[in-house]
Amino acid sequence: MRVAIVTESFPPDVNGVAHCALRTAEHLVRKGHEPLVIAPAGPHEVPPGDDPCPVVRVPSLPLPGYPQVRVALPSRRTAAAIAAHRAELVHLASPFILGVRGMAAATRQHLPAVAVYQTDLAGYARTYLSLGESTAWRRIRAVHSAADRTLAPSSASLRDLEEHGVPRVHLWPRGVDSSRFDPGHRDEELRRELAPNGEVLVGYIGRLAQEKHVELLAGACRLPGVKVIVVGDGPSAPSLREALPGAVFLGRRTGHDLARIYASLDVFAHTGPFETFCQTVQEAMASGLPVVAPAVGGPLDLVTHGRTGLLVPPRDMDALTEAVRTLASAPAMRDQFGAAGRADVAARTWDAVGDMLLDHYAQVIDARAAVAA
Repeated sequence: MRVAIVTESFPPDVNGVAHCALRTAEHLVRKGHEPLVIAPAGPHEVPPGDDPCPVVRVPSLPLPGYPQVRVALPSRRTAAAIAAHRAELVHLASPFILGVRGMAAATRQHLPAVAVYQTDLAGYARTYLSLGESTAWRRIRAVHSAADRTLAPSSASLRDLEEHGVPRVHLWPRGVDSSRFDPGHRDEELRRELAPNGEVLVGYIGRLAQEKHVELLAGACRLPGVKVIVVGDGPSAPSLREALPGAVFLGRRTGHDLARIYASLDVFAHTGPFETFCQTVQEAMASGLPVVAPAVGGPLDLVTHGRTGLLVPPRDMDALTEAVRTLASAPAMRDQFGAAGRADVAARTWDAVGDMLLDHYAQVIDARAAVAA
């Protein structure tokens, strides 16, 4: 099968959309298919040879207020690349700007399209583009309604899409590399470096951006015997260094280094209330960590309150702090929650999730063929 993956982000970008698009391309190649990726160009040229398949880069500009995110410029390159690839299906990863043009090209070329909803685009539009949520939802509804099928990463996202009038929505979760993210990567030397006085290590891993509300960890920073670790980068980094006194900021980490940090934590605390899935929570669970997360969006599908972690009201610093306090003072509970979380996600491999995606592709193509017959 020849698939054109039109994605709003792709490595070397580090975010959920880029990572999922990469894993999708890798799985298609492993299964003998022929993917092509179309993505915004970054500020620097990407060396050839690192990608699993051909990648077409479309000219782009940095998003105002968040330069790490690129916005594709109007270009005929998307439609031309889809046609030149002789695509049989178009996969739209978190379509909003470039994905809209990918959907238009698929329509003109009479190709089936699968649209993957991955990001709270209404929240992004409100925060960074000065658009109202209703305006963003009109755009989301237009592009997803034109697709043959929309794939939502969580039950909360599925309900949200349906409530906003998006038709033909199906569930497609995300995979996790449970070999890379494994409790066995715990590093006692790193723990001594981060917690020289034997503190309980409470970590946040992810983008440092306004909508993530990482400042809610300020209460945890004040807990005795607790050291807050922040991993990631983004426009909020300077203000967060002031808002989180005593926290250790490790910057952006990837690969085995990131897996080692995950496994060396004692508690994982996520703060963002706008997660459609929350891959970092799943990676933390694979790493054997108990999780504190807001009881909204994607974490509701991942964290079982009182069994694998503690769910708290979104944007409630006091509740978040109290949940961290509870886990910091209960090592047996941490071990129990961490083991249960690892057991829950260990089988959610990218291979298994990739095969689910191929089933969605096949069903869409078969439905198109039935209509044409």
